[in-house]
Amino acid sequence: MAENKANEGVKSVLLVTQMMGAENCARALETQLGMEVHVAATRREALAALRKREFSVVVLEDALAVSDVQGAEMIWQHAGTALPVQVNFAISGTARLVREVRSALTRGAQQQSVARRAAALEMESELRTAVTGILLETELALREPQVPPAVEAKLRHLAELAGGLRERLRA
Repeated sequence: MAENKANEGVKSVLLVTQMMGAENCARALETQLGMEVHVAATRREALAALRKREFSVVVLEDALAVSDVQGAEMIWQHAGTALPVQVNFAISGTARLVREVRSALTRGAQQQSVARRAAALEMESELRTAVTGILLETELALREPQVPPAVEAKLRHLAELAGGLRERLRA
């Protein structure tokens, strides 16, 4: 259970709970999820852990969230890109916790996929607009009277490059 920023690529869980046997629960989660699990018993420990490293998921015990609303808000605010999971350990066993974390990870992966597709579409749209503008401006510049031959050659080359890029964007 290393606590250093070099391990940011490793998927990990921060389990924030005062439950007796939290370490046993953490070991079971590690085994079943194949992820590092760090335990924090207090808000202060949780915030310190969140400052030290990135987590994939932050699991907050429902009883802590209810008894320390401000502390829970601070934890969620400092969780960064970690997926939030709030669980009532009084009625949830390890099997349910594993399901909740897996479900959160699946939702997070789906949200990332949708966000990537949206970003790619946005970028493609911006590129198409820019390429169209470059082609239009190049054609207008080539229509100008008395364009020096050296400049004309450069403008034609620019038009060819932009045209090729437009064709690749269409494909």
